[in-house]
Amino acid sequence: MKLELNVRVTPEIASNPDHLLQFVSKQNKIPKQEIKHIECTARSIDARQKQVVYQLRLDVYINEEFIPFQYSIPDFQNVKLEEPILIIGAGPAGLFAALRALELGKKPIILERGKNVKDRVSDLRGINVHHVVNEDSNYCFGEGGAGTYSDGKLYTRSKKRGNIRKVLEYLVSFGATKQILVDAHPHIGTNKLPRIIQSIRECILSAGGEIHFHTRVTDLIMNGNSITGVKSADGQKWMAKKVIIATGHSGREIFQLLHEKGIEIHTKPLAVGVRVEHPQSLIDSIQYHCQTKNPILPASEYSLVKQINGRGVYSFCMCPGGVIAPCATKPGEVVTNGWSSAERSRPTANSGIVVELRLDDFKSFESFGVFSALQYQSSIEQKAFSINGGTQKAPAQRMVDFTKNIVSSDLPKTSYTPGLVSVSLAEVLPPLIVDALQKGFKEFDSSMKGYFTNEAILHAPETRTSSPIQIPRNPETLEHITTLGLYPCGEGAGYAGGIVSAAIDGMKCAEAALTGQFTK
Repeated sequence: MKLELNVRVTPEIASNPDHLLQFVSKQNKIPKQEIKHIECTARSIDARQKQVVYQLRLDVYINEEFIPFQYSIPDFQNVKLEEPILIIGAGPAGLFAALRALELGKKPIILERGKNVKDRVSDLRGINVHHVVNEDSNYCFGEGGAGTYSDGKLYTRSKKRGNIRKVLEYLVSFGATKQILVDAHPHIGTNKLPRIIQSIRECILSAGGEIHFHTRVTDLIMNGNSITGVKSADGQKWMAKKVIIATGHSGREIFQLLHEKGIEIHTKPLAVGVRVEHPQSLIDSIQYHCQTKNPILPASEYSLVKQINGRGVYSFCMCPGGVIAPCATKPGEVVTNGWSSAERSRPTANSGIVVELRLDDFKSFESFGVFSALQYQSSIEQKAFSINGGTQKAPAQRMVDFTKNIVSSDLPKTSYTPGLVSVSLAEVLPPLIVDALQKGFKEFDSSMKGYFTNEAILHAPETRTSSPIQIPRNPETLEHITTLGLYPCGEGAGYAGGIVSAAIDGMKCAEAALTGQFTK
């Protein structure tokens, strides 16, 4: 028989199979020899009290053998000669759209402006070490999209948007650890994602799909109000009756192209702020209520949100044991983001701390029409670039100094490789963001005593939290509201906010495009 249990145990018990066996046996009065296997199906940490505990959901096999499910790469039928569907962008939305197309027996053709995951590495070194930005290959563009080198978080609040479990099981099939099916906040790690993405690519190609790198889409082929294909920068034409646009939150050229072709797009609010770095040991001591973290426990996370001046100020993409990275997508701008390796073993923790913006906040850029939010975003990035002397160094300030409008007299070395320049961030960020952040940091200390400290370094700016544009689509068909055959998809189109939600949206869009319906 299989007994299902929910238990709360110490980290020592949770991390040791023998101790867990003894605990389950004693608590449920089951002889140890009758327990053939204990399978953990869900795990989370509860650090609200001084004693940190794990909450586990267990399947206990009593006098019954446990047969583990084997996750394997799907064996799709060959679709080389089948109906094609064009997918612009090889991020999570594009890759999972391609997998769904294979499931449906259709041929995905992915057009990606950047390079494959392996070849992207040299360009990441270029921006980190030499301050040189490759517009087609960087932290945002290339195989796997922005998620590849941006931590690999798989936690999503989008519980009603689609089949989260299916996305996670796919990732396990392609090489992720089964632990992502168990953890409350699953995470792969930037160091492990490239191998998984490469496996997805190889699966798509072996089934007869196509993936074309170094292929930037520069024009749309239209027949009246229907899209029939696209043109790439090298002059090549790619024809299909269905086209999925999954170019990510930084696909500004695609937004401009749609506008030029008369295809309706809308301004979308976003959030802007800074990326904050603390010593990981400090965050651990706050979250785990201790001087020194129990080595069994992982690097601690945090999630903060306050209402300041009637708008949200909140943490975004928190990276325990992580690194701050330069994520500009063209020369002349500075953008920050964060990532962690699978081990989360770096000595610093970072998180975006951003301020909720509204359409009214972009009024000074209303002359840019639908691109007012994008121009607001871009103006901050350009200002950050110019104030530091035209490099990828990040404008920075100590947290307490920032709230007192004091330029920091010194800055410690942080995880941000290009380096820092000490400035008043009020010269980079708009006044409403500065005011909200200054008040927000003080408020955060009421939730995390010790968070508000000059040990924390603010790196500016954090601007690419989401797309500044939404590409409207029919909620029943997922097709663009006026352009037939065009399916706006994922984070760049305004319908997702991370790896999992983008992957889900990719599968839904492919299903809708190829069958006329989709699983909600």
